[in-house]
Amino acid sequence: MKYPSYLSLYESGELERRVEKALEMLRECRVCPHNCKVNRLEDERGFCKVGRYVVVSDYFPHFGEEFPIRGYRGSGTIFFGYCNMRCVYCQNYDVSHLGKGRIMTPEDLADAMLELQEYGCHNINLVTPSHVVPQILEALLIAVEKGLRIPIVYNTSSYDSLETIKLLEGIVDIYLADLKYLNEYYGRKYSKVKKYPEVAKEVIREMYRQVGNLKVDERGIAVRGLLIRHLVLPNDISTTKEVMDFLRSIDDKLAVNVMKQYFPYYKAWDYPELSRRITEKEYRKALEEAKGFNLVLD
Repeated sequence: MKYPSYLSLYESGELERRVEKALEMLRECRVCPHNCKVNRLEDERGFCKVGRYVVVSDYFPHFGEEFPIRGYRGSGTIFFGYCNMRCVYCQNYDVSHLGKGRIMTPEDLADAMLELQEYGCHNINLVTPSHVVPQILEALLIAVEKGLRIPIVYNTSSYDSLETIKLLEGIVDIYLADLKYLNEYYGRKYSKVKKYPEVAKEVIREMYRQVGNLKVDERGIAVRGLLIRHLVLPNDISTTKEVMDFLRSIDDKLAVNVMKQYFPYYKAWDYPELSRRITEKEYRKALEEAKGFNLVLD
């Protein structure tokens, strides 16, 4: 099999077939778990506020990701506007909630991918892609035809459609997946979505089935696999023990980043329980609950 994996699908014609299937999902939109049923091919908008074409806030070589993702030359990061979640503490709310950015056609997005490759980036890092997968695949096909040859990182909050994630098998080599909390009430209250734990667990299992544990090359740079991010929230709102117990049920050697940089951005000040940084004691407790995993630092 060729690497990145999408090259094999491209040569067989399967990548083009996947693009057609994905675009059809926009007709009565079922791209993400909201299942809005609007016709995004006709530029109708649902929960995510994105119609036919993606909104991109920025793209550049990013050096703020975990080392296996950023490496020495940066991760070719594309920040998509809007989101299918409404986290009250979102640090990128101007992009994810307010849609800061510009509309890009598939050709524009393909050119951005190729530009990042020319910069020498190790990968194409798709940030907040869950609501725009068909448009991404449409652009990927064009980019591959023009010479794209670096792997795809799917950087998600894990509120994804299982059908959509299955479409990505053999296309995405590296999944970078958040697991925020495993509490239905918290998902509704703080992220404004239904069934977050159920959805996230299902798609993370599927991501692992596709790519397995994180694998790195001789330089320590990711080539394939799953890396889980877990942001520790104050007052154990992140339900860290439940999260780690679930991850152990998949594989007790998963690559996990237990993150401590929480800050009460955006509307978090309206929620007293979220209106402070975490303590060192809270972070140490989270690390203890994550003992045994392949811990990856920021």
